[in-house]
Amino acid sequence: MVKVAINGYGTIGKRVADAVKAQDDMGVVGVAKTRPNFEARLAIERGYDVYAAIPETYGDFERAGINIAGTLQDLLGEADVVVDCTPGGTGAQNKSMYEKAGIKAIFQGGEKHGVAEFSFNAACNYEEALGRDFLRVVSCNTTGLCRALNPLDKEFGVEKVRALLVRRAADPNDAKKGPINSIVPDPVTLPSHHGPDVQTVLPHLNITTLAIKVPTTLMHLHVLNVVFTKNPEIDNVKAVLKKAPRIRFVSAADGITSTASIIELGRDLIRPRYDIWENCIWEESVSIKEELYFFQAIHQESIVIPENIDAIRAMAELEENGQKSIIKTNKAMGMI
Repeated sequence: MVKVAINGYGTIGKRVADAVKAQDDMGVVGVAKTRPNFEARLAIERGYDVYAAIPETYGDFERAGINIAGTLQDLLGEADVVVDCTPGGTGAQNKSMYEKAGIKAIFQGGEKHGVAEFSFNAACNYEEALGRDFLRVVSCNTTGLCRALNPLDKEFGVEKVRALLVRRAADPNDAKKGPINSIVPDPVTLPSHHGPDVQTVLPHLNITTLAIKVPTTLMHLHVLNVVFTKNPEIDNVKAVLKKAPRIRFVSAADGITSTASIIELGRDLIRPRYDIWENCIWEESVSIKEELYFFQAIHQESIVIPENIDAIRAMAELEENGQKSIIKTNKAMGMI
């Protein structure tokens, strides 16, 4: 049983904690919070020990009536691996602390590739992550692009990818960033950073990305155009995508015509926090007009969660085969 610490119990951290708890080969030894808020109280209600991420705030938790188990340094001493779910840039600052504690660490996509010198996606490079001390699980958008493009490249050979990312402006609970009444080039200088980030996982892939932010909080939407070295039939393309382990086809014919419809699907599936862990590809959008085109929706709050679980399993060498780990994670989390 691998003992896992979660540093940061926000949008990603709380989901990683619950996903770890669902597995039978790992467990949560505690979560670290910077301040005593409702998330800290709920963490205790969910059975997690809470630690003060900043030693100076230890007393703040006690004064707020929150039973604190210790400091982050205490937590690191109890764990085999820490999943750093702190805001972007903070993980890189924390790395020296993890090195000093002699603990393996997983960073999130808000950090740069250099924080671990290895960027992870379970279906693409699981075996290369075996036994590593540090790795970075790539961002939600990069995860979604890697999941869709890797099997297509293996089967048909990808010559060129062009992707437009229509990005949510903020997460649903992130009032300080929105709402916005605008469409924002993100960034104005082209292309966007997402293509090079995909290349940290799939370095040979020829991909160019553009991105804009729009006034929504629910999901991202990708518009993909793929040029192959071969000329596949559309049915074969669909078959390859449907076979991929974390891709779900949705259909406008079923009334799923928007990202809001997909979120409603998550609610009706009684998913925790209506999480959509899979890429959602509209079947009607998959078309070939000399080149491949399709739409996919990416739930930014949850899509990287199963990747974190597989990363833990690889680093701890609990399973040497990536496909087996993916199946185990999916089953424990309730994915089809």
